[in-house]
Amino acid sequence: MMGVPGAGSFAGEIDGLIWLVTVLVGVWFFAAQGMFFWLIFRFRAREGVRAQYITGTEEHLKRWINIPHILVILCDAVIIVAAIRVWVAVKQTMPPADEQVRVIGQQWAWTFVHAGPDGKLDTPDDIVTMDDMHVQVGKTYQFLLESKDVLHSFSVPVFRLKQDVVPGRTITGWFKPIKTGTFDIQCAEICGIGHGVMSGRIHIETAAEHQAWVQGHAPMAAVPAAAGEATH
Repeated sequence: MMGVPGAGSFAGEIDGLIWLVTVLVGVWFFAAQGMFFWLIFRFRAREGVRAQYITGTEEHLKRWINIPHILVILCDAVIIVAAIRVWVAVKQTMPPADEQVRVIGQQWAWTFVHAGPDGKLDTPDDIVTMDDMHVQVGKTYQFLLESKDVLHSFSVPVFRLKQDVVPGRTITGWFKPIKTGTFDIQCAEICGIGHGVMSGRIHIETAAEHQAWVQGHAPMAAVPAAAGEATH
């Protein structure tokens, strides 16, 4: 995607698929336009030249239809095979996750539930944030998508990731950040009057930065007592 950096492990595969479609469609577009203007010039009205009566059944004219049709079908087959490979790698394959993160959509905000210092989701030390997701570069994350109200769509352009969020369902997927930085999160499904402001940020941090963030934002009740301190 031109102008949008790739910060996810499968961004390059999806970009490659987009470029493949663009190139093949572009080749046929310019070929068709070139042929169109050539025919206009070649068979323009000229004094003393009578127009031919063409029925379309002549063999030499059928070749102008059949050969391009075969080539277009072959191009479609190339696109379909490439698309299936990307689909299987991104959507049908769930690599082992280093960590999970819960993503909850609601009108008109994103809630993110991160694993706390124990590295596990749905435990007392979970870290809950609004509109800001924090992840570590190089880790594989499994996300759990949920909606509190209507249809939303979780979109992270730098990951080339877009997944609808459906009320009453938990939808899973994965991503692996490969580049540090702060990037946009969007809702890509019209979800009401505030749809345009339903945005967020994903912070991709180094291991040290992410560990510091986790330790600094873990719920106080979940922080272990200091060594030697009595507990009651």
